[in-house]
Amino acid sequence: MPTFERMALVDTTLREGEQFATARFSSAQRLAIAEALDAFGVEYIELTSPAASPQSARDLETIARRGLRSRIVTHVRCHLDDVRLAVECGAQGVNMLYATSAQLRQASHGRSLDQIVEEAAAVIAYLKGHAVDIRFSAEDTFRTDLADLLRIYSSVDALGVHRIGLADTVGIATPRQVYDTVAQVRAAVRCDIEFHGHNDAGCAVANAFCALEGGATHIDVTVLGIGERNGIASLGGMVARLATLDQALVARYDLAMLPQIDGMVAEIVGVPIPFDAPISSPYAWHHKAGMHTNAVLNDPRSYEVLDPAAFGRSRTVAVAHRLVGWHAVAERARELGIYLSEAAARQAAARIKAFGDEHELDGAMVDDILYEYAE
Repeated sequence: MPTFERMALVDTTLREGEQFATARFSSAQRLAIAEALDAFGVEYIELTSPAASPQSARDLETIARRGLRSRIVTHVRCHLDDVRLAVECGAQGVNMLYATSAQLRQASHGRSLDQIVEEAAAVIAYLKGHAVDIRFSAEDTFRTDLADLLRIYSSVDALGVHRIGLADTVGIATPRQVYDTVAQVRAAVRCDIEFHGHNDAGCAVANAFCALEGGATHIDVTVLGIGERNGIASLGGMVARLATLDQALVARYDLAMLPQIDGMVAEIVGVPIPFDAPISSPYAWHHKAGMHTNAVLNDPRSYEVLDPAAFGRSRTVAVAHRLVGWHAVAERARELGIYLSEAAARQAAARIKAFGDEHELDGAMVDDILYEYAE
């Protein structure tokens, strides 16, 4: 298993997340999100370019001067006007990008590879005169010819950037492709490597993890995975993926805050927390099938790879349904302070199953049945 000793999370809810269809953060909301992410412990918080709008510039300056522990960075075009404004607003890091795939070079800016490197050199030279982190990202990395990528990354690495970025801009990459590409880039550069992966094909967290395995050091995430189109790797999903390998990998974060942060952003953008969201879903530790509930009651680790208590959550052993097992019925009786023998619990479970085949059940109905069988 990789050690991921230098791993850092770059939360870009306030940049990528702002591009989500229903997102429109007020200044107060931006600050609240930044402070929550800082308290949670993400290493970087990325904000929208200050060139995007006057309010974006004001909010970057406010948050950058807030004294947060997280490094405040901003995502800008590889253009001197943009990076000057970022520095003036107090950004601690400048994350610049340039589209490098043949498709985007033709459709977006029309520059050759030599021109991209030449323009990047001028911007990097300016930034090296200021105390900021410098990242250069190749937009649409995974539709860019590998030889072209290595040529660009090697050039900007030699110019002294702190990180280069690999961006799966359209969510086209496969986990194996991400691993192979990152590994080859890792062998070609000395600087850190950041990965930004979109979820158009449902592989964002898997791709981000494979980027770490291949040698990436920084992973872009957003709260709930919100972002352009289907968004990117979610903060909760990445934390869950790492925690299942080794809880020590996420020990630096205030894990119990994660459901609160997910809930806050969900409310702001007007969407429910997805039913399949790792950790913060209302159903994340919800057990229903009879065989499952029996095993979980005996040993939670049998069907729980993560301990809900580590995230301020608790498990639910459901009993109001036709799949219920007698062990779950007996446990619910104990919670009510009544005793059911095995025979009584089996009889109660059979009755609940029969009711469940014919009618919608709720907890109150089940409890009434259990009281009838109490000894």
